[in-house]
Amino acid sequence: MAVLKIQRLSKRFGDRVVIDALNLEVEAGSIYGFIGQNGAGKTTTMRMIVGLLAADNGTIYVNGEKVTYGANQTNQYIGYLPDVPEFYHYMTATEYLQLCASITGMTQKSATKRIISLLTLVGLEQNKQRIRGYSRGMKQRLGIAQALLNKPKLLICDEPTSALDPVGRKEILDILQAVKKETTILFSTHILADVERICDKVGMIHNGKLVLEGTIEEIKAQNPACDFEIEFSDEQTCQSFIDLFGKGNRIGHENLQLRYKNQTSESYEQALRICVEHHLLPQRFQWMEPTLEKLFIEVIQKNETIHRI
Repeated sequence: MAVLKIQRLSKRFGDRVVIDALNLEVEAGSIYGFIGQNGAGKTTTMRMIVGLLAADNGTIYVNGEKVTYGANQTNQYIGYLPDVPEFYHYMTATEYLQLCASITGMTQKSATKRIISLLTLVGLEQNKQRIRGYSRGMKQRLGIAQALLNKPKLLICDEPTSALDPVGRKEILDILQAVKKETTILFSTHILADVERICDKVGMIHNGKLVLEGTIEEIKAQNPACDFEIEFSDEQTCQSFIDLFGKGNRIGHENLQLRYKNQTSESYEQALRICVEHHLLPQRFQWMEPTLEKLFIEVIQKNETIHRI
């Protein structure tokens, strides 16, 4: 079942088309990586999902119900984590979540149990200090707890790791993977390594259009060409390999490392055969699969070329 379904969604600001007939579905129990350059339309799409921005055309369904601009009926199914969450800094985490629970009408008994569970999940159960003393990472973790308070069907995360150090990023990603058991996640980011780590499916938006979608494996399979590197211990062996296989890019301090770009698996196997048949012993031989970042740049460049034509 699709928890989020977007059909032919369009939005323009003046003469600029920001979202152009966007179609997208996020299946229950998954983490969907929503990626694109800054200004690609990610935040605009998310604002329309929560009913804060009117669409020019198209429809959005959350948990099977149609989203209506200005109404908040479907927001009962949504938890939202902005890139910079704001809090009452004079409160503790427990006090802030108690306030949120009372606003949403939770009973004190159920709220207390839920708050303890969430603070344990995000690693703040023992922290009694005021929020004003929190680090950026701690605020993001509290933001996740707040967004999950009412057990939403859909958790929307807008650039949740963009300003965090590696430790803070890992903490947030670990939490998101853990909560996938109880909610579906739309994860907007431009940090593609984070997407590769936790997302079940990826949608790439560019100039308001969904230009690439699939699992990481499916996306990588669309471009099977990869790079490989080979390193030798001496110049004579290195040159013999070049003479037999072909010239590559020399890299490394001693120029004994060769990189061959955009190679097929067949050419990689040919390089291995040459080494075996001619007794050329490499110190290192590495097949380098395409990263999501490399594929992202290739798609952007391709679409920019088409757009100019």
